[in-house]
Amino acid sequence: MLIHLHKQATTTPKVRAAIQASVEPASALAERFGTTEQTVYKWKHRDTVHDRSHTPHRLQTTLTPAQEAVAVVLRKSLLVSIDDLLAVVREFLNPDVSRSGLDRCLRRHGVGNLRDLQAKDPRPKHKAFKAYEPGYLHVDVKYLPQMVDETSRRYLFVAIDRATRWVFIRIFKAKTAANARRFLRDLERACPIRIRTVLTDNGKEFTDRLFGLRKREATGKHEFDQLCADLGIEHRLAPPQHPQTNGMVERFNGRIEEVLQSHHFHSGEELETTLHRYVLLYNQQLPQSALGSKTPLQAMRDWHKLKPEVFRKQPYHLPGCDT
Repeated sequence: MLIHLHKQATTTPKVRAAIQASVEPASALAERFGTTEQTVYKWKHRDTVHDRSHTPHRLQTTLTPAQEAVAVVLRKSLLVSIDDLLAVVREFLNPDVSRSGLDRCLRRHGVGNLRDLQAKDPRPKHKAFKAYEPGYLHVDVKYLPQMVDETSRRYLFVAIDRATRWVFIRIFKAKTAANARRFLRDLERACPIRIRTVLTDNGKEFTDRLFGLRKREATGKHEFDQLCADLGIEHRLAPPQHPQTNGMVERFNGRIEEVLQSHHFHSGEELETTLHRYVLLYNQQLPQSALGSKTPLQAMRDWHKLKPEVFRKQPYHLPGCDT
C-alpha cells in the first residue's frame, strides 16, 4: 500500500511503529525522533501506523438528506443557476442554507456544473457527397505564392473526380476564361474517364452568371460554356456564397496548402515540379479513407472493371499523363 505523507510530517510509518513498540518515556522518544510529546502520545494510543482519513465524520450542512434530494431534483428539472436555486431553497425548504453549503451539496450529487446538465444541440452531421459514377468532376482555382524569380503570382487550376478522387492540375499565369478553357481541354485529353459533368464556382473565368452584384442566368456564350457544349459536358455552377457545394476540391486545396506551408521553394519551377510530384503521389500511392483505403488509381481500375463504358481508355499507371 502506498503511503502519501504530508511534506511537513515529522514521522514515518517506521518511526510510528518504533514509538508504539518502545517502553521509554514520551520525552525521551520525542527528543530521539525530533517530534513533540503530543505526537508520541498520539501514536502510542493507536493500533495502526497509517494516517486516518481527513474527511469530516459529520458534514457541516444545514440541509437534511430529504431537502438535499429535493434541491438536486429542482436543479436537474429546472436547470436554474445556483443563485436562483438558493432563493427557492431558502423560501420553501430551509431559510438558513448558505450559498456555499448549497454549492457543496450540488457538487456531492454530481450536479454542480449547470452546463453538463443542459441539453446540447447536436451538431449537424456532415452530409456525404451524393454517390456518382466516375465522370463528375469538381473544378476550382487556387492562388499560388509568388516566388522570388517571378514578377506576379500564378494560379493553380484543380480538377478532382467525385467517384475516384483522381486529381488533375495545371498552373497558369492568369485566371482568365481562355486559361480555364485551356485547362478543360487538357483535362479532357488526360482523363481516362468520359467527363459528363463539371462543377465550378461563379468566377469570371468559368461563367458570366454574375454581372456586377446581380445574379442572372448564364448565357451559354462564355468560352468555358462553349467548350463544355462542344465536348458534350454539362457545366454546373455552385450556388453563390455556398463554397461547401464545391467542398471536395476545396479539401484537396487544403492538402496543397499544407505542401506549400511545409516546403521552402527557391523558384517557381521548383514549386510547380513539387506540386506535380505530389499529385502523382496522391493519385498512385496515397490511400483515401473515402475510397475504402484505396488509392485513386486503384479505385479507377475497379470502376473500369465494373463499368468500362464510362471510360475513354483503360486507366494506366500514370493517371494524368498520355505517355
